[in-house]
Amino acid sequence: MSYYFESEVDIKINIGMDIEELFKQCAEAVLDDAKCPYECEVNLLLVDNDSIKEINAETRDIDKATDVLSFPANGFDAPIDFENFNEDDLEFNPETGELIIGDIVISQDKVISQAEEYEHSVKRELAFLIVHSMLHLIGYDHIEESERTVMEDKQRQVMDILNIHRV
Repeated sequence: MSYYFESEVDIKINIGMDIEELFKQCAEAVLDDAKCPYECEVNLLLVDNDSIKEINAETRDIDKATDVLSFPANGFDAPIDFENFNEDDLEFNPETGELIIGDIVISQDKVISQAEEYEHSVKRELAFLIVHSMLHLIGYDHIEESERTVMEDKQRQVMDILNIHRV
């Protein structure tokens, strides 16, 4: 698996462990739970509110900061069923042979403020946003009520697997 982490934020948040290690744990938990049989490639970029606001405006025409943006490499209309999917429909890195999952952009400012708002740790908030985004990258969504319920159940399930809970 290839996990690429980059931070454009000068002051690093303290989550009690390496952020890249948390990223890997969360991404692997989602992919393992989805029974993904491939080696995968996924990217995480940590930015501030101003940067995510710019990206949100450019890519979604929404001129405000958000907590997380997901950019799937494969445009799944529904959660992918890795056991019954045509491999020809997936995008692989020609150099590594890894399945390209996509890109995640997270606002560190939102991680901190939401952790305070929801009264849980910064680590828990960051993990939740990574899991949430990873689920988007493999086809989960929460626009429709039925989709939202399924995605929220899956988020709880993966957070339980990671043993990261609200405290």
